[in-house]
Amino acid sequence: MPKTPVAILTTRLLRPQIPTLSLPFPRYHHHLSTPSPKRTFTKMTDSIPLHILPIPTEHNDLVRSVNTFVHGYMSSPGHDSSHDYQHILRVVSNANRILALEKAAHPEKEYDVLALFLAAFLHDVGDHKYASSETPESQISTILLANGCSSTLATRVQTVVKHVSYSHEVKNPESVRSVLDQYPELGIVQDADRLDAIGAVGVARCFTFSGAKRPGEPMMRAIEHFEEKLMKLGGMMKTGGGRELAERRGKVVEEFRERFLE
Repeated sequence: MPKTPVAILTTRLLRPQIPTLSLPFPRYHHHLSTPSPKRTFTKMTDSIPLHILPIPTEHNDLVRSVNTFVHGYMSSPGHDSSHDYQHILRVVSNANRILALEKAAHPEKEYDVLALFLAAFLHDVGDHKYASSETPESQISTILLANGCSSTLATRVQTVVKHVSYSHEVKNPESVRSVLDQYPELGIVQDADRLDAIGAVGVARCFTFSGAKRPGEPMMRAIEHFEEKLMKLGGMMKTGGGRELAERRGKVVEEFRERFLE
C-alpha cells in the first residue's frame, strides 16, 4: 500500500539527521561567516556549509568526523536543551565572530584556527554536570587520534577544553592564566561559551537547566544563579571582542533580574 503524504512526512521527520559538512544552524542565530554591520538570520531548515569557517579544506574530513561525534554525544539521553547540539553551534558561531574581531584588532597575533574550532565543538565533552565514565581528556584524545589528528594537536585541543569551564577557572585561576599564555585559543573558546550563558539565550538556558536538574525548586533559585555566576561573566572575558559582545548581553541579564524581582 503506497504511503500517504502524511506518512511520508512523518517518516522524514523521524529519520535521524546526522550533520556532516553542512551544519544545521540554530534558528534566529548569526551566520558563521565574518560578522557584518547588518545581521542575517537563518531558519533551522537551512544549512551553513562548514567551509564558511576559516579552516583549511584539507582538514574537512577531521572536522566532519568531530562534528558527527559531537552531534551524537550532545543528543544522547541525559543532556537537556540548555546543553545540547544547538548550544555547540552557537558557541562555534560566537568563536568565529570573536576570532574575526580579534584578528582585526590584533593582526599580528596568531591562532591555531583548527585547534580553536575543534575545541569549540568539543568543549562540553565530559562536562561534570552530565555524568561521564571517562575524563574529558581521554574522550577528546580518543576521537581526535582515531581520526588522524596529530598527538600535538590533540594535546592542544584537550588542554584548551580542560580549562574552558567557569568552575575550573574559579578553582584554578593560575592554571587558566598559564594555559592562556601558551594557547591563546583558550580565551576565544572561553568567551564564546560564556557569551551563550548571558543575554536572552543565557536567561532561557538558566531556567531550562534549573528545571531539568533541580525539579521542584522555585524559580527564584535560577535568579540566584544570575548573581552567583551569570552577572560575573562579563568581567571574566579574555578578549576585547568577547567584552564588546558581552556588554549588551550582560545588561539583558541584569534587566531581567530587576523585572523578575519587581
